Amino acid sequence: MTNAPSPTRPRRARTVALWALQVVVAGFFVMSALGKFANAEPSASTFEAIGLGDWFRHFVGVLEVVGAVGLVVPRLAGPAGLALGGLMVCATLTELFLSGGTMVLPLVLLVLCAVIAWGRRESTARLRASVAGR
Repeated sequence: MTNAPSPTRPRRARTVALWALQVVVAGFFVMSALGKFANAEPSASTFEAIGLGDWFRHFVGVLEVVGAVGLVVPRLAGPAGLALGGLMVCATLTELFLSGGTMVLPLVLLVLCAVIAWGRRESTARLRASVAGR
């Protein structure tokens, strides 16, 4: 017998790491949404700078919660990563052009969401095929 690693070990390690990342990122988005619902800083001042009112802050909070739930549902993790990545593109642009805040956090989250979306690309393709009726 040899002690060579089996081909399934790296794949299993990647799967476990990806699930851990998904749970951590989902937790962050839930916490962020709770801050938006509670009108906590810096959400309150950021959305005030945008000028769209409380409804938009709550709407973004709902999108974050829905995305976080999607990250922990196996079939939806890839699309949720894509959607939350799009939300983080908007957040980065908002920080850059409207609120004057730091772009570091939305950029880090954008990269993490992209990693999740890339890691779940096969399940996203299967979901897309099943929705398209193939």
